[in-house]
Amino acid sequence: MSPRDRIPEITHLQFLVLSLLRDGLRSGRDIRAELVRYGVRRTSPAFYQMMARLEDAGFVQGWYDQKVLEGQLIKERHYRLCPSGLKAWTETRNFYMAALGDLKVARGHGNA
Repeated sequence: MSPRDRIPEITHLQFLVLSLLRDGLRSGRDIRAELVRYGVRRTSPAFYQMMARLEDAGFVQGWYDQKVLEGQLIKERHYRLCPSGLKAWTETRNFYMAALGDLKVARGHGNA
């Protein structure tokens, strides 16, 4: 079985999050705002559980940073993409691009 035949290990939502992190580090708040732009709404606990799973898998690195917002000290979670996360993203993208190519060929819309 070639890598192209293996179903990706990450979900479509995890793929989207890793995509957002490809441009550099982001806060959890910023990632959640971007997800809303794509129509994805998750509660804070559900979002941070997913991020913890990505951290446990070694795909992202997360840490807390303190800042003052409207006169109050808050802790904000930040994330960056790890090399293994980029690899998972790339493998997933390649899988779907190959599947799309196969679908076009099967429908007679292009060459492989």
